[in-house]
Amino acid sequence: MSQYVIGIDLGTTNSALAFTALSDHPTVSLFRIPQLVNPNEVAELDLLPSSLYIPGTGEFVEGALALPWDANPAYITGRLARVRGVENASRLVSSAKSWLSNQTADPTEPLLPLTAPEGIQKIAPLEASKQYLLHLRAAWDASHPEAKLANQAVLITVPASFDAAARELTQRAAHLAGYPEVTILEEPQAAFYAWIERNPNWREQVKPGDLILVVDIGGGTTDFTLIAVTESAGELQLERIAVGDHLLLGGDNMDLATARFAEQQFLQRGTKLDAMQFHSLWQQCRAAKETLLAGAGNTPSEVPLTILGRGSGVIAGTIRGSITRDDVRNLLLEGFFPLVGYDSVPQRQRRAALAEAGLNYATDAAVTKHLAHFLRQAGDAKPTHLLLNGGVLQAGAIEQRLFEVLNSWLQAAGAAPLTELHNETKHADLMHAVAHGAAYYGLARTGKGVRIRGGVPRTYYVGIESSAPAVPGFPAPMKALTVVPFGLEEGSRVEMPQRKFALIVGEPAEFRFFSSLSRKHDQAGTLVEEVNEDFEELAPIEVHLPAAAESAREQVVPVTLETNVTETGMLELWCVAADGRRWKIEFNVRERQAA
Repeated sequence: MSQYVIGIDLGTTNSALAFTALSDHPTVSLFRIPQLVNPNEVAELDLLPSSLYIPGTGEFVEGALALPWDANPAYITGRLARVRGVENASRLVSSAKSWLSNQTADPTEPLLPLTAPEGIQKIAPLEASKQYLLHLRAAWDASHPEAKLANQAVLITVPASFDAAARELTQRAAHLAGYPEVTILEEPQAAFYAWIERNPNWREQVKPGDLILVVDIGGGTTDFTLIAVTESAGELQLERIAVGDHLLLGGDNMDLATARFAEQQFLQRGTKLDAMQFHSLWQQCRAAKETLLAGAGNTPSEVPLTILGRGSGVIAGTIRGSITRDDVRNLLLEGFFPLVGYDSVPQRQRRAALAEAGLNYATDAAVTKHLAHFLRQAGDAKPTHLLLNGGVLQAGAIEQRLFEVLNSWLQAAGAAPLTELHNETKHADLMHAVAHGAAYYGLARTGKGVRIRGGVPRTYYVGIESSAPAVPGFPAPMKALTVVPFGLEEGSRVEMPQRKFALIVGEPAEFRFFSSLSRKHDQAGTLVEEVNEDFEELAPIEVHLPAAAESAREQVVPVTLETNVTETGMLELWCVAADGRRWKIEFNVRERQAA
């Protein structure tokens, strides 16, 4: 029987673990994670950098990488991996999490590090994710030998925009790392659970009809989620009603932009920084950004930057510079959080025919444009409350800019300004709220907390080709059959026996799928006659469904349809023939990017 509930934030840039005992009066605590910070030096830190370094033969003295639970690890995970990777990027694996949802590569194949030359080992994003989880499990077990992690209730968070395939890969990585059956929770929901846990009077802060916008900007990704406050039998309820697209845009982009800006003053003095020096500048700019934009009364107007020289005479070769509050404010606020109109759209750059294999980063860095697009896609939603999460939002100026932009949109629409949801220790919690909230959600599943109703955040459709006479130059019209209604709870099954369709078997055929954020009232089995701008087409699936053995030439089979949404969020479409034959098509689809 489990003694603890463990919540894990498996982040793009950093990972964290929080836990709570299954007791009468549980409290959530943060677990400090032992990891190498230097060769032969292990320290306990509140975050585990999601970085993995593949050491070369003889690169480290024997025993220098020993951990309390492993005398000779194959990889370095955490702080030392990140630091060592600056010196040798061809052996550093980072952003593995984002590769789990990459639509142009197989995350189970050895892809990383991308820059590794021939002769250097590469590993799969799935394997890297497994290694981060394995490190967390080993660290926990070493600290709790009487309560091994494999015997506890474990929850792992993922971006709300992760598709079913990426969620399943996350669970697979956990299984490979020796975890029990884990529960997947969306990161913005986890952040909201952390707010509930820290605010016992939360029911006094919101009321039925309120709409809460959660903006989660982490190191590598940005997520948007809308949570509605409803009422049933006199009790307040919370229901997630929309999630945004998966945006590879976050604090790392902003820190890098700040470092590139600061680098120019050294270049103007004739000093070109090497990789080690630039990494030092990057880290200093990360801290400077948070200091200069904190918004406190004693915030300095300028922060010094110091770069150590290389080679002999290091002290004499020290280079000094600085970066000002106005520099950072203009760079980040205007570049990443510009004041834009509600009708603004993210710009898409014209793409070259050939591009380097890599992650599908957002081409427009303006977070506010992506936010406007999300609210329009969610039916011109007008949030009443705002909850912020992620290390980026520790900067007070960025927080203020988001309120300024959102309130300008609401004012133009004649709506009331936003109310902020926060804790007294808000800024201290932003880096750990997701892990903290995941642990609290685990308690809620046992009846010791408040649960947010979830379910599928979009309506899904399968394309149905119209039966119509052929017309030269015009394809047969496409209709859309609702197979997964909005809000369908995970673990649910929907049968649609009222309609029969013709299924092509015995030869290759293509299934076309669509989704919609705005059409929230289409019920399962509803046939929409026209696919218009309310629909977003997903990646098609080409399959070869087998015909009956005794009739290999069979081409068309009358079928009814069933939909199953598994506990992992996998969407399955079953085609059922009258004779009992069944064919399954899994919605392992990734949303097609606009051209």
